[in-house]
Amino acid sequence: MAKKHDKSSIDKQAYKKTLRALQIELVKLQKHIIKQDYKILIIFEGRDAGGKDGTIKRIVEHLSPREIRTVALGPPSDRDKSNWYFQRYTAYLPAASEMVLFNRSWYNRAGVERVMGFCTDVQCQEFLETVPSYEGMLIRSGIRLLKYYLDISKDEQKKRLDDREQDPLKQWKISPIDKSSQKYWDEYSVARNIMFAKTHHCDAPWTIVRADHKPTARINVIRDILSRLDYVGKDEALICPDADIVFPYAEDCLKNGMIVP
Repeated sequence: MAKKHDKSSIDKQAYKKTLRALQIELVKLQKHIIKQDYKILIIFEGRDAGGKDGTIKRIVEHLSPREIRTVALGPPSDRDKSNWYFQRYTAYLPAASEMVLFNRSWYNRAGVERVMGFCTDVQCQEFLETVPSYEGMLIRSGIRLLKYYLDISKDEQKKRLDDREQDPLKQWKISPIDKSSQKYWDEYSVARNIMFAKTHHCDAPWTIVRADHKPTARINVIRDILSRLDYVGKDEALICPDADIVFPYAEDCLKNGMIVP
């Protein structure tokens, strides 16, 4: 039987306590990254209102801003459109001792651009064929690359988008693309599935996050990051993610309900 999209909750006090403990682990991780001159790149993708902003905020909250950067690029300029597609993203890659978090990335081409007609079919196909090679070059250059897809249900997306409309503090999040998210839900699903099939590779596999419940998703994303990266003084008992919330992509996940249709 297909598993329903999990909305398991966590007690507010338990969430705050666990988050603080995990943020202390993130500080340990950053100190190790700086000392060892590591280059860490983490990509966050997902549907509109998937929880990328909130997850990234909790990751960077107590880290040194000199060695961590969040990249959230706007629409490409005319100059950007005339350049090699990966060119404007390459400028933001991490240097030694840095961790960079992409709030959406070059995968815009496989999602928003494809669905909304901002790129041609030829351009999208070219992207899907070349991105594994591009990511392979990054990894061979010494960058550690993690790719997360935050997956939410259609009902939860609608609830969050409606909340943005009502909350004056979230007005900056509203965009014309948001208004099309529900209308083109099925088209985004098709584009997502093609993206997974073409860009899930051994050098940089996709990790899926069931993100209907924001606190649970945030906690488990941080745990997964900490579990994948080496650092001194790691609290192994704290950083084990819930395998029902964070798990590696597999085609079967599209059939058994682990990933929302």
